Amino acid sequence: MFDRLIEKLKETPRKIVFTEGHDARILEAAARLKQEGFLTPILVGNVDVVTGKARECGFDIEGLEILDPATYPEMDKMVETMVALRKGKMTAEQCRDALAKGNYFGTMLVKMGYADSLLGGATYSTADTVRPALQLVKTKPGAHLVSSCFILVRGEEKIAMGDCAINISYEDTLDKEGNVVVSAADKLAEVAVEVANCAKLFGIDPKVAMLSFSTKGSGKGGTVSLSQAATAKAKELAPDLALDGEMQFDAAVSPVVGQLKFPGSPVAGYANTFVFPCIEAGNIGYKIAQRLGGYEAYGPILLGLNAPINDLSRGCNADEVYKMAIITAAQA
Repeated sequence: MFDRLIEKLKETPRKIVFTEGHDARILEAAARLKQEGFLTPILVGNVDVVTGKARECGFDIEGLEILDPATYPEMDKMVETMVALRKGKMTAEQCRDALAKGNYFGTMLVKMGYADSLLGGATYSTADTVRPALQLVKTKPGAHLVSSCFILVRGEEKIAMGDCAINISYEDTLDKEGNVVVSAADKLAEVAVEVANCAKLFGIDPKVAMLSFSTKGSGKGGTVSLSQAATAKAKELAPDLALDGEMQFDAAVSPVVGQLKFPGSPVAGYANTFVFPCIEAGNIGYKIAQRLGGYEAYGPILLGLNAPINDLSRGCNADEVYKMAIITAAQA
């Protein structure tokens, strides 16, 4: 899978910003990327601190660009651009203070076209990575929310799961008069299509199961009606996509059970892309697959943004940073 993504990056060179350039795991991954030469890292941080840490750990980052918000020559222009993007919600002074931090500074480098993608979160929380992205890079045209996908790999087998990290639940968005502007089902349907598109990036031909504790109306209550409505809307959004629901997990993966419970479905029993109705089910589900099923889990891969920006686990290691950098840059 990664060989395929690396070949793509060799054809189209990309720059990726690491918001925590002083972190040893980031430095190890950046040194590896520098040596292999298919992706250009940019490290955010104090030059002396970053180079000192690299020297201390024995990582060769010579020649890599290190950008320090405190000495960045285009900071005034960056502040001015951020003030315009925030549309009166932040003063110039507040923007300057925010840009002193690697997460905001790195996100603005992407927004202003200096870099193609960003990877952060080795020391920042998910919220501190996602918030600047939403405020500055924003969602892409037609997107109503940011969601996420995990790619799980076991040998030659690859599956996709979403959303397991961002949206706690799906609620209707209302206008001031109380009218539904974007329904919860619209949002879940959008997530399903985004997760399927993400799966394609990794060579998965998506067969999407809209998961539930019910199969084809066998259960009532909870999120069943949400999954049913989202299935119908997702089929309207992407009529050529192999997608069906609502269905239980056994019906999604077992041909015998799937065709018994959901006869004639092109997905039931053969699903490789799974869309959960809430974060509780999704987060638990992918971790069960990872810990008990022996899958390697890559993500969360953020979906719906105008540029590739992804979040690391604070417990990540250098190999995970390296692989997530490849995934992130390949989204550009």
